[in-house]
Order: sequence, then C-alpha cells, then structure tokens
Amino acid sequence: MSTDADVIVVGAGMAGLSAAERLVAEGKSVLVVEARNRFGGRVLNEVLDSSDPTQVIEMGGQWLGPTQDRARALAQRLGLTLYPTYAEGDKLLERHDGRLLRYRGEIPPINPLVLADVGQAQARLDRMARRVPLDAPWSSVRARQRDAMTFATWLSRNVCTRDARSLLRVALKAVWACEPHEVSLLHVLFYIHSGGGFDRLVGTSGGAQQDRVVGGTHLLAAGLARELGDRVLLGRPVRGIGSDDGGVTVRAGDHQLRAHRVIVSLHPALAGRIDYTPPLPADRDQLTQRMPMGSVIKCMAIYDEPFWRRDGLSGQALSLVGPVSVVFDNSPPRGSPGVLLGFLEGREARRLSAVSAAARRDLVVGTFARLFGARAARPQRYVDKDWLADEFTRGCYTAVMPPGTWTEFGPALRTPVGRIHWAGTETATIWNGYIDGAIRSGEDAAADVLRADAR
Repeated sequence: MSTDADVIVVGAGMAGLSAAERLVAEGKSVLVVEARNRFGGRVLNEVLDSSDPTQVIEMGGQWLGPTQDRARALAQRLGLTLYPTYAEGDKLLERHDGRLLRYRGEIPPINPLVLADVGQAQARLDRMARRVPLDAPWSSVRARQRDAMTFATWLSRNVCTRDARSLLRVALKAVWACEPHEVSLLHVLFYIHSGGGFDRLVGTSGGAQQDRVVGGTHLLAAGLARELGDRVLLGRPVRGIGSDDGGVTVRAGDHQLRAHRVIVSLHPALAGRIDYTPPLPADRDQLTQRMPMGSVIKCMAIYDEPFWRRDGLSGQALSLVGPVSVVFDNSPPRGSPGVLLGFLEGREARRLSAVSAAARRDLVVGTFARLFGARAARPQRYVDKDWLADEFTRGCYTAVMPPGTWTEFGPALRTPVGRIHWAGTETATIWNGYIDGAIRSGEDAAADVLRADAR
C-alpha cells in the first residue's frame, strides 16, 4: 500500500512541530495533522496592537527560564529576543484576614516560625526529589509509599503551621493547577527534580518565570511551522489510528493518511480519545484514563499604563483569599499598556469556568482592586482564556499523576506501541510540563522513530 509520508505527527503544538522538524532534518517525509485551525497548541498570542508586533499578551505558556536550553536555543535560532519578567519594586502578600503585606525579595515579612516551616518543607521536598530517577520514577526508593500519598496528606503530616501550609498550597496550584489532594507526592517529587528544584519552579529571577519572548512565545511555534510549510495540515482532528504490519492509517477529518509510523504528540487524556485499531494495551489505555489535566483560566486586565510601578510595586502578588492566587505584571516590553495577569487554578478554575464571562471578570478585577487599589478596578479591557473549555486541550498547564498512577502505569507513558510513538511535554524527563519539555519530548520521539527504522 502506498504511503503519504514516512511519519505522521498528530498535533502541531511545540512537541509535534519539534518532532517533525527533527525528522525532516534526517531526510524523512512528514505530515503534521492538527485539529485546530492554528498551530501552537498550548502557546497562544493575543494581539493588543496590530501595528506593533511586540504588543501581544500570551494566553498560554509564556515564560522561559534558566536551563531551559532547548527552548532558548530555538528562540536564538529563530532570531527572537528575550526580555526579563518585570520584577522591580515591592511584592504583595494578601493574608487570610485580608491584610496586605508589602515586601522586597523572595521572603515575605511573616512569622519566623512560618518561614522556618516553609523552609524545612522545601528542603525535604528537594532532598527527596533528587532521589527520584527521571526516566523511571516508579523505581525510586519508597516509590509505592509516596505514590499512594497525596501532597495534601504529606502537607498535613510534615508542615506544622497553617500559614506555611497555605503558602505551599498556593505554590502547588501555581505550578500544577490542581488541588493538593489531586496529585501524588511521587509526582510532585518527580516534577521538582525535572525542573531543577523547588526554587527554580516557583521563582522569577533565576526561576522558570524569568524571561519572556518579545512578540510572544507563539513565535516559537510559528517559526517551526514556517520551516515545515505545507507539511502542516490544519483543521483535521484525528479520530482514529489503525496499525498493521505494513504501517499506520490515520483518520484525520475527512481524510485517511498512510505512513510507516505515527507520533501522537497529545497529552495522554486527549490521546486516549482517539479510536485505536487494534486497541491499545491495557496499561497504556488505563494510563490515559488516569492522567487528568490541570484546571486553569488565565486572566488579564489591561490598563493605559502600569500605574502600580509608580507606586513602587512590581505587580507580583500572592493572595491567600482568592479567587486569584498569583499575580504578575504582564505588560509588553516597552511598558505600555499596563497588564496585570492573574491565574484561576484548581477548584477555583472549575467553579468559575461555569459562571458567565462578566461574573468571572468582576471577581478577577475585584482581586486586582484589593491588591493594587481603585485604579485596578477600571481596566480598559479584560480578556481571559478558559483552557478547560478549549475543545482540543481540555485543561492546562499539564497533566498530573494522581495517587497510584506512576507506580502502576508509569512505564506505559513513553513506551511505543508498535508503530505508534508518544510525545508531548508530559513525556519529558527534563522540564516536564513546560515549553522546553515539549520540545525535548518531540526530539526524543523523533529519535525513537529513527532508531526503530534503523533496526
């Protein structure tokens, strides 16, 4: 039977585009099929001013940090410029009682016992995380014990003060977009190791939130898609994949495409919605039933200027009141307009996904006003992206592993099934869950295909 390509890649996000680019460079013929009418997956720009390409805000993944070498190298190759996330001035912490604390640096002015409690918890997490093998978390010391425990249980047993537990819950939701009882301790440890430590995951300067891309991170995907040209087919949701001794048949929209191999670069829950013939092995099939996406709505209020800067504020804030728990200054590089970015995560995201857009706006802007004053209550424009309602994503930032998943089904995450290979940031060992991890996962899947073809 004739083929349309050597390899078909399902999904034109950063993982799929990176896999395709690597295969084309090795002389393979490739087609990338994407359900949406755009490429980029979980990276998405919103244009603020069509006359200025730097005037965008990112509605999806947006930051690049130190050691994210693949993403930074791609930005450099494409001629893109990075600039630091705005962090000059004081930060704010809104306590449970509504009192605002203003501080500089990384440490808020709270009870020294609380700070010590946070510090000892962080040190213990980092120490345990370093012992988790990135390529096989299920093989680590006490893997089953730690995979049977939720992060909420670990917090209750190992963190003494209420405020310390609250701060660590905010940190967890900011990184995983889920509640502490929804994720296993083993997954938290794997993820911390994958990102290079707790501080690096949550930090701005020196951390995962350090830098942004002038013109937005969607330019990374645009550059890859431009190089691939007409190999990228948009608006073709994949409904079925059939495998036989001679290759694979991919049912994409109204088309059937034939190839020797296929790379599915979707997160596991979406990958599990495809109809496979023959059916996937039980461990892979059940894995896709057990890896839910995080829950997040990314919210931005746009003002004529970043007025908080004149007040000596960085725009960064933590709220223990909510519904927005983490806030950043997300203004474009020239500093105008002013943009406040807030995240609704976990339970709050699910709750507010069900209300009207106007009601959600009022709650988010209300949080900004409590933090930054009356001017924050009057944005020129408000925009949010409800990733839970996105048909072809169904949540963000990444998938999480509930208790028991790593130790029972972990080996199926990356193992090919015959001619079907897996990619996506969820399969990455380094910077799992991030843009950099997506790029790495695409490169790894391409390498798997090349090795398989060489046998």
